[in-house]
Amino acid sequence: MSTKFSSLPRKDKAVVLFMTGLAVVVRLYKIWQPTSVVFDEVHFGGFASKYIKGRYFMDVHPPLAKMLIALAGYVAGFDGSFDFKEIGKDYIENGVPYVAMRMLPATLGVLVVPVAYLTLKAYGVTTTSAALGALLVIFENALTTQSRFILLDSPLVFFTALTAYAWVNFNTQTAFSKGWYWYLFLTGFSLGATVSVKWVGLFTIAWVGIGTLSGLWDLLGDLSVSPKAYIKHFVLRAVFLIGVPVLFYLFMFGIHFICLVNPGDGDGFMSSEFQATLNSKGIADTPADVAFGSHITVRHLNTQGGYLHSHDHLYPTGSKQQQITLYPHKDDNNMWLVENATETETAVDSRAMLPVTYIRDGDVIRLQHVATGRRLHSHDIRAPVTEADWQQEASCYGYKGFGGDANDNFRVEIVETKSKPGKSREQLRAIETKFRLVHVITGCALFSHKVKLPSWAYEQQEVTCAKQGTLPNSIWYVEYNEHPMFSPDAEKVNYDKFGFFKKFAELQKVMWTTNAGLVATHTWDSRPPSWPYLRRGINFWIKDHRQVYLLGNVFTWWASFGVVLLYVAFKFGLTLRWQRGYKDYSDASVRWFNDKVGTNVLGWALHYFPFFLMERQLFLHHYLPALYFAILGAVVAWDFATRKVLRNKYVIAVATGLVAAAAVYVFVLLSPLIYAEAWTKTQCEDSKLMANWDFDCNTFGESYEASRVVSHEAVATEAAEAVNAVRDEL
Repeated sequence: MSTKFSSLPRKDKAVVLFMTGLAVVVRLYKIWQPTSVVFDEVHFGGFASKYIKGRYFMDVHPPLAKMLIALAGYVAGFDGSFDFKEIGKDYIENGVPYVAMRMLPATLGVLVVPVAYLTLKAYGVTTTSAALGALLVIFENALTTQSRFILLDSPLVFFTALTAYAWVNFNTQTAFSKGWYWYLFLTGFSLGATVSVKWVGLFTIAWVGIGTLSGLWDLLGDLSVSPKAYIKHFVLRAVFLIGVPVLFYLFMFGIHFICLVNPGDGDGFMSSEFQATLNSKGIADTPADVAFGSHITVRHLNTQGGYLHSHDHLYPTGSKQQQITLYPHKDDNNMWLVENATETETAVDSRAMLPVTYIRDGDVIRLQHVATGRRLHSHDIRAPVTEADWQQEASCYGYKGFGGDANDNFRVEIVETKSKPGKSREQLRAIETKFRLVHVITGCALFSHKVKLPSWAYEQQEVTCAKQGTLPNSIWYVEYNEHPMFSPDAEKVNYDKFGFFKKFAELQKVMWTTNAGLVATHTWDSRPPSWPYLRRGINFWIKDHRQVYLLGNVFTWWASFGVVLLYVAFKFGLTLRWQRGYKDYSDASVRWFNDKVGTNVLGWALHYFPFFLMERQLFLHHYLPALYFAILGAVVAWDFATRKVLRNKYVIAVATGLVAAAAVYVFVLLSPLIYAEAWTKTQCEDSKLMANWDFDCNTFGESYEASRVVSHEAVATEAAEAVNAVRDEL
């Protein structure tokens, strides 16, 4: 049976249209409010700005939802000039079409409602129960709040819901029928879209994957299915459920790379080869062989390829000599002259008249900073920030007429395993040779790591000389190379061409590493054990005696989680009875309950328990996909229970209405925190149904009139300006 809208009975069509209209009212009510940046709009609005300007950025999430938000802003006339840098920054006075950008997640939030209804109908529940499910989704505070702002979770929940809808319908179709193919494709497409919004989509893929393996296992035991038909089942599932999502995911990153062609604040996360693909970041072919007398730039291999850099500023501590840093941008202060440490001062100064001598593995060199004339130097003095016994200071030292000293001498040690095979492993060649610079006297190696120097060094990256540093952090290479004696036809090199798949693979690695590194605590973070109980939310925005605070509908959260626990108890008891020889599974109603509710409990578990393995920052909104499955499971269980116990349709309707009324009551009670409406301190305190809820009631006045007087002018101005802005956007 298909649950396409066009195939529904007239009554169901009417219910779907009514529920969708109600969702429009709930999700879009005063969507222009607040008129300033809210919570993570700082990030995702900022990314939209960068898409429009084509400036490369790095984010831990895939690009689909961000690109859709950017597209909405672009169509509405946003030029990307607003930076979204801080919560509370005003949209209206900066002419940002923020309402159009918020409409994208809001529209997807609305569409979750009919999708939930149709999914429940596909499970076989009654119209009354499906309507209850739609109402629980509509009047869910967290889902409503998330869908009203420039955030990713509303698109994530929508594509998760669309996947569930397609997958449930696929399993009701006759094999190899037109509907069967359509829903199989739609499942694969939705999986690709879900994982292209957030990697949480991998949990949805796991849910469908387990269902697929279970279905294939059942088919294997069906003797009416021929081997040829079984292979067809297997291949088609692989093509649509693996191939289609993979192609969709790759396609999204293809568009992402096409959009972001200019350097930006995110290119520092990427390798030099990756950066060279960005406009103005590429370099011209440079002479391959590095010789004494060459002017070169030196890049660090391991920390996104910053340049060895110096400038005419001194360390405030230690030797108080000239600073050495790692700097991510091209600059004249990155240029160094390679001197032969074994030559006399006269010979070095006369380098242009000497035969070209190429630098080989083991040669001892000096690097003179071209802009200041001082030489790269190290000595047994502690590094400026990293106070470790094995880290010593790297500096620039010298003065006019000074020929240098032994502490300027560094030995070139080529790292063969990192260098291009062939000539690059024997002598120093630009780009192709990776090498260490080992201080001859102390034995330390020039080293850098992701430690920032203070403001006195412009927060550039620390460079030291390390005796025990890890190998990757002490590897360097020459990017730019020129010499007055090189002929125009000298061999030249450049970075290897970095195609789509190399860029894609590197970005996935950087996203994974960066995501895992988000371990710092946050004021509003929370851990998975607290989510089903709704122990705390997230403060999104406070201004003018109004507040936006992300908090779920405690009735819906507790009821849905309670059904999950009841199902676990049911399954445990059923398993014990099966072990004792009881034939419960021969009862069709038991099998139906076990299958339909169990499928959604599995979806809840797969979208919830993996977060226990993560050490990164986590927030309440990470629970929303799991919540959606819990709601579906709870409604299916409710449908089963009412049909088996209450039976009378009028009694069922009344009972269902009471459940819906409880959810609506809690929603309305907490709605000022969704819509940033005026509220009193007393009303706020009375709405705290749980003692540990920590939204700030001191934000509001002692009386409604006081709050309204304080914020009336701001609200009226915001509303008028927002209406004008919406009119302009339309």
